[in-house]
Amino acid sequence: MAEITVALIKKLRDKTNAGMMDCKAALKEANGDLEMAETVLRKKGIASAEKKASRAASEGVIASQIDSDARTGVLVEVNCETDFVAKNENFQNFVGQVLNHISATPAADLASLMAQPFAADPSITVEEALKTKIGELGENMVIPRFSRYALGEAGGEVGAIASYIHLHGRVGVLIEVNCATEAAAKDPLFQEMVKDITLHIAASQPICVGRDQVPQGRIDTEIEIYRDQVKGKPEEIVEKIVQGKIDKFYAGVCLLEQGFIKDPDQSIAELLAAKGKELGEELVVRRFVRYAVGEDA
Repeated sequence: MAEITVALIKKLRDKTNAGMMDCKAALKEANGDLEMAETVLRKKGIASAEKKASRAASEGVIASQIDSDARTGVLVEVNCETDFVAKNENFQNFVGQVLNHISATPAADLASLMAQPFAADPSITVEEALKTKIGELGENMVIPRFSRYALGEAGGEVGAIASYIHLHGRVGVLIEVNCATEAAAKDPLFQEMVKDITLHIAASQPICVGRDQVPQGRIDTEIEIYRDQVKGKPEEIVEKIVQGKIDKFYAGVCLLEQGFIKDPDQSIAELLAAKGKELGEELVVRRFVRYAVGEDA
């Protein structure tokens, strides 16, 4: 059997971040072959990952990446079991690799993403990379969701993709705002407004852009509740009260109808109109997502 030196063990540890005893055992199993020992550790990491998969992963981070010309952006949530691991450099580096991968390699959904060859190491899939990291860090880890926006794919060719990360990665927002010209997209007035809206979304938690995006089932439930609250009153009064309550409901959940966090007397729709007038063109919030760590996706 080949000699298993301390230097060789350290080299494997530096390469894999596995424990010294695990590295020594893997090298023995691989008869001193470094590459084979790394494969042994990876397999063991995957095996241990499967054992940990039932443990709750409710900590972690929301992270984002926007390309240099603000035409593409990614928002991703990566969960682990403890805040301690969420702050670990190894974990943070992995999150960065996942962001780079999603940005460079679009995926239609989570299943497609997990099956792709991992950009940081194409010899394994994203799912295998995740399981390997579970083995290294000793905690269950999950990538429950991601969003990738690119200008043009949802109808708006010009504008900006922007993000905002709040509370050291506990909350994240990704948004697309469209305008008519590249000159407006590059205007500091437009860029500041987009940033302000991401901050607003993080704080005010709208669920959609406008009324047409509110699920009909949610509206029906609200109407049923409001009708029950005023049961017994004349029908024409019931209709007025219910309509007033529904309007108030929309103002709470629809971004365009919310009072702007920096000026509650001005709605987001009015903010867009005012800034659009200054810039001489129409401004449109095309879409957004808001993630918070550990919430149901």
